[in-house]
Amino acid sequence: MTTMTMAFTFRPLDPLKDAELLHRWVTHPKGAYWMMQDARLEDVERAYMEIAADEHHHALLGLGPDGEPAFLMEYYDPAHRELVGLYEPEPGDVGMHFLTPATDTPVHGFTKAVITAVVAHLFEDPAARRIVVEPDVHNTAVHALNEAVGFVPVREIQKPEKMALLSYCTRERFERAVAAV
Repeated sequence: MTTMTMAFTFRPLDPLKDAELLHRWVTHPKGAYWMMQDARLEDVERAYMEIAADEHHHALLGLGPDGEPAFLMEYYDPAHRELVGLYEPEPGDVGMHFLTPATDTPVHGFTKAVITAVVAHLFEDPAARRIVVEPDVHNTAVHALNEAVGFVPVREIQKPEKMALLSYCTRERFERAVAAV
């Protein structure tokens, strides 16, 4: 099977301008693992304003070839956010989340193309040595996607909001995984 290739670009998320779009994405049943199902528009604005003001956490919109928002990605310093005290961070670790919105016209391979673009984007920074993720242990779809781009599960960890599967991906594992396709 071949992987779909798409030309994605990234732009910083604007918490006020993008709030309605994000609200639709995170409150849709497909966004359940984002844990904002009952969020009001103001809640989404506030959450992303906090991220915008945080030097250790960033949110970007992935834009499709048409320049329209196609997905959300967040990245963070796991020594300061999300995983503090839950694992031993190494220099060059970058934490990551991504969300592809629900659609009435799914495109085969789209989500794999998104995670590939997200990981490639993070590894464009020479300081990034390892990407760390902590999806819900029950989110088997994202576990398969993570594995497809080179993530290796390490162990389950208990976060305040969920039981998570801590996984890592090095630049070398990512490059081997995408070259093998």
